[in-house]
Amino acid sequence: MPGILKYLVPASLIIVGAIHVIPLSGVLGVGRLNSLYGINITDPDLSILMRHRAVLFGLLGLFCIYAAIKPPLYFIALTAGAVSVGSFLYLAYATGGYNEELRRVIVADLVAAVFLVIGFAGYFISKSGNGV
Repeated sequence: MPGILKYLVPASLIIVGAIHVIPLSGVLGVGRLNSLYGINITDPDLSILMRHRAVLFGLLGLFCIYAAIKPPLYFIALTAGAVSVGSFLYLAYATGGYNEELRRVIVADLVAAVFLVIGFAGYFISKSGNGV
C-alpha cells in the first residue's frame, strides 16, 4: 500500500487540475463560453468577466498540475481546489434552476471533489507517518 499511497496526492492534483483547465478555452471568446455554460453572452462587460474567469481557472488548474510534482505545495493546491469546487457546488445547490451545461460542470466538480478527498487523505496519511 505505501507504494501506491505516494501517488494518491499527485494523481489527485493532476485530475483536479485538468478539470480546472477545461474552462480556459473560454478565453477564446463568447462562442466558446456559450457552449461551455449554455448561456448567451451578449453584454461586453459580462464577456470580459467570464473570459477573465476562464484565465483564473486555467491558472488554478495549472498550479494544481505543477503542485503535483512539488510536495511542499500539496496542501496549498488541495486547499485552493477545495475552495474552488466547494464554493461552486454550494452556489449551484443554493441557487438551483441551472441548465444542462451547468449540470455537467456540477458533475465535473463532484468528480473533482472526490479526488480532492482522496488527495487530502493521501496527504494526511503520509504526514502521519503511516504512508510514504
